[in-house]
Amino acid sequence: MEIILKQDVQNLGYKNDLLTVKNGYGRNYLIPKGLAIVGTETNKKVLAETLKQSAFKEEKLKKEAQKIADALQDVTVKIGAKAGTTGKIFGSVNAMQIADSIAAQFKFDIDRKKIIVDGDSIKEVGEYSAKINLHKEVQFVLKFEVFAE
Repeated sequence: MEIILKQDVQNLGYKNDLLTVKNGYGRNYLIPKGLAIVGTETNKKVLAETLKQSAFKEEKLKKEAQKIADALQDVTVKIGAKAGTTGKIFGSVNAMQIADSIAAQFKFDIDRKKIIVDGDSIKEVGEYSAKINLHKEVQFVLKFEVFAE
């Protein structure tokens, strides 16, 4: 079944992508939740016109995303957390704390949904990395250090 995504879907694609998915996944999940529409000829023509009009805006967004990626590529974000003497953190560090630390230290506002942490959360003091998807063509790996406060 061919579908056109109406918004970004993690591990599937980005907004306005034309994809082929299994019939059940499209009919029972993507379309009822409003994440996609059926890829009919009419919808494909509308998509082509939309993509043509949004190409300029898309290029501008891509350049801004690349600027942020270049600025954060070789830096280490420091995140403070309360921890015990063994290095275990009380609670955990997740994408929300990483986004807040980037905003506080470097003045870049990154959506927490675009930050992917291995294992979903960090529970010990140390150095880690997270993948950040700023744009469908701009991804980079951010290094961050969790230290005990």
